[in-house]
Order: sequence, then C-alpha cells, then structure tokens
Amino acid sequence: MENMNTWCWLIPAVVGIVCALFGYLIGKGKSPDIDQSSELRILRDKNIQLQADLASCNKQLSQKVELAVPSKPVTPVAAAEALMPFNAQAAKSVFGKAIKQDDLKIVEGIGPKIQQLFNSFDVKTWKDLSETAVARCQEILDTGGARYKIHDPASWPMQAKMAHEGKWKELHKWQEEHKRGKL
Repeated sequence: MENMNTWCWLIPAVVGIVCALFGYLIGKGKSPDIDQSSELRILRDKNIQLQADLASCNKQLSQKVELAVPSKPVTPVAAAEALMPFNAQAAKSVFGKAIKQDDLKIVEGIGPKIQQLFNSFDVKTWKDLSETAVARCQEILDTGGARYKIHDPASWPMQAKMAHEGKWKELHKWQEEHKRGKL
C-alpha cells in the first residue's frame, strides 16, 4: 500500500517536470532573437545625413545673413527670425481682423484666460508656444483646475508655429477644417 502511494506522487511529479521542460523548449523556440543591429545602422546613417543637411542649411543661412548684414554677426536662429518679420497686414487680410504680434488667442482653443495661464508659465509668444511640448501644454492647463479639462492642446504648438512663421493662409485653412482645434 505504501509502495502505491509513492507511485501516485512520483508519476505526476515526473510528468509535470517533463511537461514544464517541454513547454519551456517550445516557448523558447518560438521567440526569435531580434537582430536590431541593421535597423540601428540605418538610423545612425540617417542621423549622420540629417546632421550634415542641417550643417549645410545653417552654413547657407549664415552666408545669406552675412550678405544682408555684414557688419553685425548673427546666429542662424536669429537670422531665421530676422527673415520672418511679423506682417500684421498679411494676417489681417487672411483673418479679416487685426492680429497683434504674439497674441496666443489666434490659436484655435486659446482664449484670454488660457493666454494668461500660459503667460504665467513664461509662454508668451508664438515661438514659445511652438517650442512647448503638448504634454507640457497639458500640464500648464491642469494647473488651472477642472474648468480647463475640456481643452485639448494637441494642435496648439503646431498652430503657434504657423503663426510664428507667418503662414496665415495655412493656419486659417487648418482652423477652418478643424473647428475647435480638434483633428
């Protein structure tokens, strides 16, 4: 009787161990080793190419700025801003109303209260807003309380960039196609 009890425990234990090993081997066989080295090389090559393109663009931009203003050294960023002055008349012709430079309310979804909220976080210009991540925009909105939860800042940096770059027709078209800032 005692011999029978030993086999009742031993057989299921051995079967369980064999099944566990078999399952492990099957599972291991199905998970391929992912070789990402080729993808990594491709991305590195693209990164190098993009850096070279950026350097070339910065060089061309600085040469154009030097021709325009040879007596004063200008950084590529400052040069780009100098090439894009605010044109209130162009903005008015597209929107049909006077637009003040860096008025965040031109962005669909931003009103006076939200503009004040963003200004308190040192986001005061279209350029500032265009360089602010959507997640950061949401954090700023969240500090305003529950009344700002209905607002979706997903498109605000993109709209601000269009305004900063003076792309009034594109901004107006986008706003017409995406009422209330929704995609």
